[in-house]
Amino acid sequence: MKPFFLAALFCLSALPALASSQSGTVTMEFDLTAQPEGKTVKLWLPYPVSNHQQLVDQISWQGDYAEAAVYTDQENGNPILFARWKDDARSRKMTLRFHVERTEQQRINLTDRGIAIDPAVFARYLAATSLGPVDGPVKAQADAMTAGHEGILAKARAIYDWTVDNSFRDPKTRGCGLGNVPQLLNRPGGKCADISSLYVALARAAGVPAREILGLRLGKKATTDITGWQHCWAEFYLPGTGWVAVDPADVRKAMLKQKLQLDDPKVAELREYFFGTIDPYRIKLSEGRDLTLNPPQQGLAINYLMYPFAQVDGQTIDWLEPSTFKYRITFDKN
Repeated sequence: MKPFFLAALFCLSALPALASSQSGTVTMEFDLTAQPEGKTVKLWLPYPVSNHQQLVDQISWQGDYAEAAVYTDQENGNPILFARWKDDARSRKMTLRFHVERTEQQRINLTDRGIAIDPAVFARYLAATSLGPVDGPVKAQADAMTAGHEGILAKARAIYDWTVDNSFRDPKTRGCGLGNVPQLLNRPGGKCADISSLYVALARAAGVPAREILGLRLGKKATTDITGWQHCWAEFYLPGTGWVAVDPADVRKAMLKQKLQLDDPKVAELREYFFGTIDPYRIKLSEGRDLTLNPPQQGLAINYLMYPFAQVDGQTIDWLEPSTFKYRITFDKN
């Protein structure tokens, strides 16, 4: 087991050593009543499902909507809970509740078996996104940092180490950040979406399949308000092993909170932990960038689906503005 210094993280303080799982009930309450009357309101929510690291069950939703159903986006296969209120609605409320058990995700003693990547199979995980190009300066930077490194594992690790060494957490960043990689190359500061996007774009530019995992942190107390605890991390694909989690953003977050320097032994252990392992105090909600939702939203593709997304008569409302987009997310441990 890799050493565990996650107590350094803001959301994970006082974490018990060698924790392997967390379970509880997540309740998401939404109130869009403050939107003007006489307008059609639509709400899209990332809908959590089970995978190898998390078991999601006891899912229910209720509210005063005109319709609600679960759909799937065509490109990434993300389940989406969609709700619509008619233009004569005077109240627009919805609650989504589910139970989740999450286990610590571990890939230790990683070995590159020299298996080649099939570009056709992994094309979507090697491609550019609107904010994450894989050519030009991004490609030049990726080539420079992976020079002399052979194989997927060595390149993925070189990019991870560069990202930890050169990025920084900027607490002034709004939400989780946009993940605008060209800007981040010039100033590699931000929050989890920024740092993870930087890693993914550089990895893809170096020929390493990679993706962002968009999710939500879980609490540790009996009841915790986790509104605003959205978090994302990255994964790269190692042939013969599968998807390997990396979270350089949480390394930088711990450094900021504890005022640690790169040469601190705690940082060395955090760096090792978050290359292949991630804690159980988070759940996956979705993946993918430049999304067309289902049913489709009006306007441009959305950057990612980690926060709730809503439109009023086709106009997107700010999901980070509580005066017009009111919601609360809680976690009850059991």
